[in-house]
Amino acid sequence: MLLNCYQEELLEAGCDEAGRGCLAGPVFAAAVILPKDFVAGELTDSKMLNHKQRDELRIIIEKTALCWAVASVDNEEIDRINILNASFLAMHRAIEKLSIKPQYLSIDGNRFKTYPEIPHTCVVKGDGKYLNIAAASILAKTHRDEYMVKLAEEYPLYDWHQNKGYPTIMHRNASLNYGLTPYHRKTFTISSPQLILFENNER
Repeated sequence: MLLNCYQEELLEAGCDEAGRGCLAGPVFAAAVILPKDFVAGELTDSKMLNHKQRDELRIIIEKTALCWAVASVDNEEIDRINILNASFLAMHRAIEKLSIKPQYLSIDGNRFKTYPEIPHTCVVKGDGKYLNIAAASILAKTHRDEYMVKLAEEYPLYDWHQNKGYPTIMHRNASLNYGLTPYHRKTFTISSPQLILFENNER
């Protein structure tokens, strides 16, 4: 059973990201402050849930959270500052958008760039331990999936409506056969040996 939050003395926001391992699209992050009496029986790490469960939980979270926010960092900025820093930046942007300023942050993972004036704790596999981090994982994942489905309408050959930009065999093969789109992360390895990238390879 997941605990509500990491600590109970200060108003805490849980934070998580989605899309770090993708070949295309932004990295998304969410920050969520839940009420102390929040209950959602199925809520856990978004990777452990199916699409329908995540969508249903998203509605509950967005309706009942004290506040929540989602933010992203696009592929071009990921290429400039690297995916780790982009993940931190996306979380910072989500925290900044919260309508209530948290007094404490619980971060999924083992590393984080300190947010000004708010203490934090990193929790490895925190989305399977604390409800506020799990809620953030749901929002980051569902908002990013929704965005990638929209991009798939523009670039249907890459199967983004299914793989959401992750490096599936079909996605890798499409990238090799048709080139990279403007939404691909050009610093990421598409294949081995690495695909040679050309500026005119965007179709």
